[in-house]
Amino acid sequence: MHTTATDTRRGGRWIEQWDPEDTEFWENGGRRTANRNLLFSILSEHIGFSVWTLWSVLVLFMGPEYGIDPAGKFFLVGMATAVGAFVRIPYTFAVARFGGRNWTIFSALMLLLPTIAAVIVMKPGTSYGTFLLVAALTGVGGGNFASSMTNINSFFPLRKKGWALGLNAGGGNIGVPVLQLVGLLVIGTAGASHPRILLAVYIPLIVLAAVLAALRMDNLAPVRNDTGAAREAVRDAHTWIMSFLYIGTFGSFIGYSFAFGLVLQNQFSRTPLQAASITFIGPLLGSLIRPVGGRLADRFGGARITLWNFLGMAAATLVVVLGSVQKSLPVFTTGFIALFVLSGLGNGSTYKMIPGIYHAKALAMGLSGEAAAAYGRRLSGASMGLIGAVGALGGLGINLAFRQSFLTAHTGTPAFVSFLAFYAVCFTLTWAVYLRRPTTAAPLSPTAEPAPQLSYAEV
Repeated sequence: MHTTATDTRRGGRWIEQWDPEDTEFWENGGRRTANRNLLFSILSEHIGFSVWTLWSVLVLFMGPEYGIDPAGKFFLVGMATAVGAFVRIPYTFAVARFGGRNWTIFSALMLLLPTIAAVIVMKPGTSYGTFLLVAALTGVGGGNFASSMTNINSFFPLRKKGWALGLNAGGGNIGVPVLQLVGLLVIGTAGASHPRILLAVYIPLIVLAAVLAALRMDNLAPVRNDTGAAREAVRDAHTWIMSFLYIGTFGSFIGYSFAFGLVLQNQFSRTPLQAASITFIGPLLGSLIRPVGGRLADRFGGARITLWNFLGMAAATLVVVLGSVQKSLPVFTTGFIALFVLSGLGNGSTYKMIPGIYHAKALAMGLSGEAAAAYGRRLSGASMGLIGAVGALGGLGINLAFRQSFLTAHTGTPAFVSFLAFYAVCFTLTWAVYLRRPTTAAPLSPTAEPAPQLSYAEV
């Protein structure tokens, strides 16, 4: 068992040898080390998600005295989503460059910048441009997801990745409803004119996450940035297909998380307290079910779960459209919460597909054993940051769609119809690429070996 940490490299705790695919290594200490790092990774990512989605709650505190119309508020939260998507790419590569533990400490402390800035500017009379700048700063919280997932992906064997990545992502995603619950508590007790109380809660939590990462997490020395793998991942069609599918799952989750409260306020005339009392339910359930999506993908194959999940999201969207047209808040809310649950389930199953796809490619190339596992780790690690970044841009698309929908139709119905069409495309794409039976060509001679066929149904 070689998980000895040393303090001699670039500062911090470094594990020099790591082989989770070795069953003996895994059972004799590897599992314990991986689970410890997973626990504190979840905490840091949880706080990161809370800061990233901060403005989804702060806009509920922004009454008429702030002078910002609904379209302006949707653009404000969209700015946070966009920056969070773009910073995911450098955050992914930072893990191998600086070490997972070291980068977790730094990325956690970076969350102080947008939080303290919001404390300073959150008052009537502040210019809209200033609000946009501070909202953009919260995007660093979105980057935490990419570095955290890349780090945890290296700690676990392929057979455990669905569950581990689902727990890591779900624990992070749950930062969204927790933030919204804290916001509800502040609005319900102190009123909608005291947003600084919400911000004051998170400043010590950010410091705590950084301190615990420093004390309890490890860096993996074998993890290296592979620019060749990055270039190969960019050229691989599966990277872009999975990015598109991840727009449908994670893009929906984060986009709806940002927008739900604003939609309730502007389409159903809910007060800040009434909106806040509902908005947390969907993100909470969607976060809790994400590990279940990973576990189901481990058992039945991520492609199968993802396929039927998109069908479910389309059905839930039809319910939302019905509630919107009939102006029925109970029907609308039921459909919207179902969308959150299904997007969370799909997050887990879709992300599990990534390492499985590249492992299947390795087997089709004739690799086996550790060689196939190493190829899968190399390509999946390189592609995860890009897939996560593009997927998060779906959240920006959702908020821009709502902005345009309310500007032109004064309702969210046209936006939901466009989302319905998008889920239909995702369903078709998942089936066509990963579940349709491959055509097997006849061998050239009776003794010829048939070429290996790519099969992704189990990924």
